[in-house]
Amino acid sequence: MDTYTPITIGRKSTEVERQNALHQIYAQVLERQPYIHERKELSKIEKDFLKGKLGVRHFIGELVVSSVYLNSFYQDCSNLKFVEWSFKHILGRALQGKEEIAKYMDLLMMKGVSAFFHEILGSEEYRKAFGCFTIPYARDVKFYDSPLNYLQTNLLQHEHVGQRGKIIPTIYWQQLGMDCETGTCVMPEPQVETYKPSPDSEKSIVKEPIATVLNAEIEELLQMLQNSDAKQVLQSMNENQRSLLRSLAK
Repeated sequence: MDTYTPITIGRKSTEVERQNALHQIYAQVLERQPYIHERKELSKIEKDFLKGKLGVRHFIGELVVSSVYLNSFYQDCSNLKFVEWSFKHILGRALQGKEEIAKYMDLLMMKGVSAFFHEILGSEEYRKAFGCFTIPYARDVKFYDSPLNYLQTNLLQHEHVGQRGKIIPTIYWQQLGMDCETGTCVMPEPQVETYKPSPDSEKSIVKEPIATVLNAEIEELLQMLQNSDAKQVLQSMNENQRSLLRSLAK
């Protein structure tokens, strides 16, 4: 992982230093600079930050519950992917196993986005890593308890928004043994003979709306990944699920 010098903004920081810090916060949390029309929503907290009324942590707390952030990382995304992105942006690391995933998924679904972010920003981990005035960043390997977790985080940190879709977390692409050398995780096409139904049998099939069927299959796939070992899930998938998994990576 690339070395990075943490940026800390204190009460005595100049406006120029705060401007540079604002640019870096957006790069870390939003993964881009806000568009012109988005600046209107953010103008109040930007002004307070530049005047020193808001610290880094407080500013990030306001940013992540804004429609600017939520439209990019929450809307049209699975809850699992949203949780993974949030950890990347705020804690500078990947999720660490089933227990942590279950904890934050439950918090998000039971108490909502605001409580979810309050838990992260108010955590002992965040306080020790960044405090109130240091901008979050991708932390180095010394933080991780295993080489696997480092590799997962390294893969996530170099993922561009939407590069591997908005449904399956990057942690699962890696665990599923996908080929990620090109920057986009790919599952090889299986060499199996496919069954093609006869015209008569096709007529007897009652088709549900495509969106309904797809959403149900995606939800089933996410539940399988969340509750079981990823490699076992891959082995148990039927061809329809494998095809869905390939499509979600695009």
